[in-house]
Amino acid sequence: MVPEYPSMDIGRVLVEIHVCGRVQGVFFRQFTKNTAEELGIAGYARNLPDGCVQVLAEGPKESVELFVQRLRVGPPMARVDSLGTEWKQPSGEFADFVIRR
Repeated sequence: MVPEYPSMDIGRVLVEIHVCGRVQGVFFRQFTKNTAEELGIAGYARNLPDGCVQVLAEGPKESVELFVQRLRVGPPMARVDSLGTEWKQPSGEFADFVIRR
């Protein structure tokens, strides 16, 4: 399935990702940070009160698409039941990838 990008320069993309399943307390956010740093992606990951994890990721289109694929699997102790994406206009507001509390 090809993601639908908003009208933008498709060289750089921004996506908001909502991941649900067993994704809290299993190093999912740290896995996300490590993967983002490996792929040159900026943004953040944070736990949500409903037990899901929200991720905002910005970077080169190919890297972000690979990042989303890796999050669908997650780290060994995690179980991803659903992963939703919302593609947005890149903002350039992030210098690196952080874990938010």
